[in-house]
Amino acid sequence: MAFGQPSLTGRALQLLSRREHSRAELERKLAAHEKEPGQLQRTLDNLQARGLIDEQRVADSIVHRKAPKFGAGRVKQELVAKGVPPEQVAQAVAALRTTELERACEVWRRKFGEPPADAAARARQARFLAARGFSGDVIARVLRLELD
Repeated sequence: MAFGQPSLTGRALQLLSRREHSRAELERKLAAHEKEPGQLQRTLDNLQARGLIDEQRVADSIVHRKAPKFGAGRVKQELVAKGVPPEQVAQAVAALRTTELERACEVWRRKFGEPPADAAARARQARFLAARGFSGDVIARVLRLELD
């Protein structure tokens, strides 16, 4: 090993010290640094056994960061991209759907604050909410509400 080059475990710990990473993310980021076949899998197995890689913490972290600004669709996309297992993605999305309308209203209030004046403004507001991952049903309900 060359002087100054961290081991796979060292590299993984550096990544994990910045934020939670899923096993799939770590595999992708560390694959180029594997010196012998199977070394990366053993390293990740060890870290997972020690509780340093936890898919539920990854999912919770993403939901906590993204839910205030984005809809369930966008958060789901992020969870899948980070390699969170499908059953945890489904759980997180189901939980987000219960607060989808309230979160969409809050995002809408922060950005616009007043009902659309015409069809063009309504379409612009709907596109804004859709781009943030809110469902069409929720968008329609937000734009129909008489907001105080």
